[in-house]
Amino acid sequence: MAITAGPSARADQTTELSIQNRTLEMHLMHENLARAHMQERLQEAEDQRLVRAFRLRRKAERASLRARKALAAAVL
Repeated sequence: MAITAGPSARADQTTELSIQNRTLEMHLMHENLARAHMQERLQEAEDQRLVRAFRLRRKAERASLRARKALAAAVL
């Protein structure tokens, strides 16, 4: 003889599953938000690194130009 759950028990199970699904969805939303923030921070760090590299390259180019001018002036 099989025992079957009544409508009330099924409604409780459905409610519990619904709560679990919402909890999981909220957890995943928080994870996605944290992932997006981390990606944004990484992109900002990469942008700053590129700007710094560009500035250093320009500084080196200016120093090289000054050295060439000084050498040309010394030779003449």
